[in-house]
Amino acid sequence: MLDQLLGLIQENSQQAIVQNPAIPNSQNNDVMQTLMSSITGGLQEQAQTGNIQGIMGLLSGKEGTGSSLMNNPIVASIAGKAINAIMEKFGMSSGAAGGIVSSVLPGVLGGLISKVSNPGDGSIDFNGVLGSLLGGSGGAGNGAATSAGFDFNQIGYALSDGKLDMNDVMNIGGSFFGGGNTTKPVTPNQPQKEGLDLGGLLGGLFGGK
Repeated sequence: MLDQLLGLIQENSQQAIVQNPAIPNSQNNDVMQTLMSSITGGLQEQAQTGNIQGIMGLLSGKEGTGSSLMNNPIVASIAGKAINAIMEKFGMSSGAAGGIVSSVLPGVLGGLISKVSNPGDGSIDFNGVLGSLLGGSGGAGNGAATSAGFDFNQIGYALSDGKLDMNDVMNIGGSFFGGGNTTKPVTPNQPQKEGLDLGGLLGGLFGGK
């Protein structure tokens, strides 16, 4: 995940960082690394507190795209961390640091969403991202389940193409996704989304438990 993320940061940083006269050329890579650490740290924090459905919604494009990404609470938290880190490490004002983050972050996350949610892009997928955030191998490659044996790709791609919505994701896995939320799990009598067998998906993901 880190290689793909750094590549996206480099692609989206030419004007805001590389061509920014306020940033010495010798510090360009350090600023990019600070952005990457803020993104990964923010996502890890969300995963460790149990907000898996929020991450899945973000990565599938269901929680905002383009400029609206900055209104997403996960992205807003990441942006705040990045701004504070840049201010602290490079002595910038809040306005200057905020300008860099607001210029770079939407493009980086938009590119990440485009890659992760596209089953035809083998560079990185939901399992690669979630596996890394949850302490798994974090390897890329479509179809590979996380170290916990949970295949996030099935859910993520179903979210991306509209076969599932966020209510379904909150139902699937119950407390696993909600970090203790009380949403009732999907029942056999619950209507299924067209094109996806939720009962079969649950059985496959949780080993029929």
